[in-house]
Amino acid sequence: MPTTDLFEPIASESVVDLVTGQIESMIIQGVLREGMRLPSERELSERFDVSRPKVRDALKRLEGQGLVNVRHGDGTFVAKLTGEAMSPALIDLYARHGQAFYDYLEYRREQEAFAARAAALRATRSDKDAIEALIGELDQAHRDHDDDASARADLKFHGAVVNASHNAMLIHMMTSIYDLTRRGLFYNRKYLRAVDGTGDMLLDQHHRIAEAVLAGDPDRAEAAAREHLTFVETSFREGTARERREDFAQKRRIASSLP
Repeated sequence: MPTTDLFEPIASESVVDLVTGQIESMIIQGVLREGMRLPSERELSERFDVSRPKVRDALKRLEGQGLVNVRHGDGTFVAKLTGEAMSPALIDLYARHGQAFYDYLEYRREQEAFAARAAALRATRSDKDAIEALIGELDQAHRDHDDDASARADLKFHGAVVNASHNAMLIHMMTSIYDLTRRGLFYNRKYLRAVDGTGDMLLDQHHRIAEAVLAGDPDRAEAAAREHLTFVETSFREGTARERREDFAQKRRIASSLP
């Protein structure tokens, strides 16, 4: 029977160990993520079916390990567990050196190709439902010509595929990478859509990734993810080159009018 709750009742002598272990496991697997608020001691006691003092001891242990922050009167929150993918100084440095952007895309291409392959092999029904729902969001945003909604759904879609890989390390690392994208660093989807023209090709590529994952076809899923990021890179290179040509064309026109 599939679980209907995040937490499972515990029947064992090592109650504190098992409560701690369940929460640790959910943090490792990316179910509980940094900043998320845990249920209250009373709720956890009921869900684990153990006494509140045992829950309190488990939370104290987790706090001592640096995994949660207990804010009295406010609740218990998953601690910040991953550093920034890049420091502000490094981001500024990369912004001044365009090649870094293509390194970022290369990194994403390899990681997301692996994620799509793993997702095709490992995705659960819940994973597939999430991917299908996000394809629906992408379709709706496309019909509405809503660039902001498209950008949000785009990132959530890629995150859902990564989640479906069930690789805990990949989930945590890509969450940090996607945060850079969410903050508008390296990747401007509105610019990419302008290069694409209508955004139809981007939407079609997301559909192909989703269809391959849902069909459980790892080769097709990997190829679709790789093709998508290659398209993104090629589009940016072509768009940047076109802008550069236009800039020099305007400069030549201005120069030719000088006395």
